[in-house]
Amino acid sequence: MESFSALLQNHVLDRRTWPSREELRIAIVTWIERTYHRRRRQTALGRLTSIEHEAIMTTPASQAA
Repeated sequence: MESFSALLQNHVLDRRTWPSREELRIAIVTWIERTYHRRRRQTALGRLTSIEHEAIMTTPASQAA
């Protein structure tokens, strides 16, 4: 959690002053969706997309169900 907070601080909060809480909220959500989750997912999945990884991990028996 500390690592996530530090990344958020460096990449969003400290980049500029935010005129409203709503703009800051949108910036945080955008950063999480576009940068943080994408990088974590791809690294954990061996640089495969979620769909590619799921196709590899799904067995033929479960596909038939």
